[in-house]
Amino acid sequence: MPLSCHSALKEIKGSTDFTFALAGNPNVGKSSIFNRLTGMGVVTANYPGKTVELNMAATSFKDLRIGIIDLPGSYALGAVSEDQWVARRAVLDTHPDVAIMILDATNLARNLYMTLQFIDLGIPVVAALNLIDEAEKRNIIIDSGKLSLLLGVPVVPTIATSGHGLDELIQTAVNVAKEKAGTRYNRHYGEDIESDIRKLENLLSSYDFGINPRALAILLLEEDSEFIELVNKHEMGKSILDSAKKISHEIERKHGEKTPLRMARERHGLAGAIAAQVQGDVAPVKSDRFWAYTTSPLTGIPLLLGVLGIIFAFIFYGGNWLSTLLSGSWASFISPVIDAAIFYVFGEGHTGKILIWGFDAGILAALAVGIPYVLTFYFMLAFLEDSGYLNSVAFLTDRLMHKFGLHGRAIIPLVAGAGCNVPAIIGTRVLTTMRERTIASTLITLIPCSARTAVILGAVSLFVGWKPAVAIYIIVLGLVFLVGIGLNRVMPGTSTGLVMEMFPFRAPLLSNIIKKTWYRFKDFVFVAFPIVLVGSLVLGALYETGYLWKLSSPLSPVVEGWLGLPAVAGLTLIFAVLRKELALQLLVTLAVVMYGGGAKNLLLFMAPAQLFIYALVNTIYIPCAATIAVLGRELGWKRAGGIMAFTISLAIITGGIAFRFIEYFHLL
Repeated sequence: MPLSCHSALKEIKGSTDFTFALAGNPNVGKSSIFNRLTGMGVVTANYPGKTVELNMAATSFKDLRIGIIDLPGSYALGAVSEDQWVARRAVLDTHPDVAIMILDATNLARNLYMTLQFIDLGIPVVAALNLIDEAEKRNIIIDSGKLSLLLGVPVVPTIATSGHGLDELIQTAVNVAKEKAGTRYNRHYGEDIESDIRKLENLLSSYDFGINPRALAILLLEEDSEFIELVNKHEMGKSILDSAKKISHEIERKHGEKTPLRMARERHGLAGAIAAQVQGDVAPVKSDRFWAYTTSPLTGIPLLLGVLGIIFAFIFYGGNWLSTLLSGSWASFISPVIDAAIFYVFGEGHTGKILIWGFDAGILAALAVGIPYVLTFYFMLAFLEDSGYLNSVAFLTDRLMHKFGLHGRAIIPLVAGAGCNVPAIIGTRVLTTMRERTIASTLITLIPCSARTAVILGAVSLFVGWKPAVAIYIIVLGLVFLVGIGLNRVMPGTSTGLVMEMFPFRAPLLSNIIKKTWYRFKDFVFVAFPIVLVGSLVLGALYETGYLWKLSSPLSPVVEGWLGLPAVAGLTLIFAVLRKELALQLLVTLAVVMYGGGAKNLLLFMAPAQLFIYALVNTIYIPCAATIAVLGRELGWKRAGGIMAFTISLAIITGGIAFRFIEYFHLL
């Protein structure tokens, strides 16, 4: 679990000689630089009320201990989205010795906007001019010395994927930190804007707000609500804000537009002017043409369908193969050893059998999801990230995703849910607001994962036919569409929209893919495993003590009366919370206990319509324990509880309606 943000930041600051903050947009190689500098030994932390994480680590450089804070990837330092808010808040709270800005050499003007914001805050800055190898392919030659002169900060050319320039980058940052000097601010906005900034800056210089006067003056003119509130609490706050409003009105009068918009326009203009002075024209390369193919609907959609098909096949078939291999090996070699050890120590009574549920079946359940599905998905995700293809997918599907209150970056987690919901929900971290993550996570829990697909195929396709099995998919996908539109309408807020630039396609490096895969998988291991283990012990206790069977009576009105299923089916749905495919296995197992060995043929005690309803309800209702654990971890337990309650209600309502529809029209 992540540490509290303030305690983690305090720990990093207190145990290192210098603290550097890495900043940049999500696609500029910032994570690769962080991983190379720290060796992946990171601590994560969240600000209270925010789900966007900070990654922090300490590394050794020569005879120094350096703390590295990896800020969330963003394009600005405003408070528009959670990633921007957390990035700015972390900088203001930690007062890093140096902010290392990672710039994209292939799109310099777009990246300089946030660099200028850091300079405006008065924080010492060192710029890493990254992707210089890609820039050279486009015949972009950037004069880093002139760029340094114009910005007033040191600029170091780097290549994150190979590590080129990183030692020089850290040494430069150390030198700046030792000088304890602020940024040499050499460039200014338009003279009239600068004059107005100085007026407010001079007024603010008489007071201490914990931030330099120029930075606060700009933030007030930008109508930043956080800092307006900060000033308003001061005894002279009302007078200061009145003065800020007068200056703002004067800017609006002179320029004919709102002051925040004018300030943003000035910064963009300055960024463009600096970029134009230090680089030549951009020449197109082959990867640019490939970008055009992948983002055009005519060619991009078939390509996307092909890629998604490969992902699904890799996760579903490859995951199933790995899961079967793992389960078979566990049953042959590991399970006998664990069972023998537990029975030897605790005996073969209730205690021993309950512990076997947890330490044998429970650990296997977690591994059977984690390694075949989560690990394989993360490997493919890292591959697509390093290749640059994810940006094309986000751009191509953005319009469709807006119908659900999301943007294009949500498409990959949604599709990945068909393999396994767990990594898909963790993948929603690419979304910028809690609203978007909640909508996406809710939709992911409704998408049939490979385990639920196994139930559909094993219970419906095998015994009833392939057409009813396809009908279940159609019903569920229809629900996903309706729920997405409904959540977009009822949840407060709006979609943030998609802001991105073209990221060059490249051949992924295997070492980077492996590092990213392990780093993400580690999070799943420490979050989901303990909850699955505890859940297994609880279910085992209910089964071994006989209390599980007593639950059939209170379940009867819903399971038998509304859904038209035998009571035993309701019990298996409870067990299936551990692993969805267990529903089918337990249905046969518990049916044999009640009806005898002949019940292995499910049609002997359940009609075709009942098998259809059973699989439909199992597909829609509350996800497995691993998914529940990740929902609680990513969204908070209140939202996770709401999603679970919603899916249970939706499954019961849909199942009951479908049962009556089938019964009335005699469809099965």
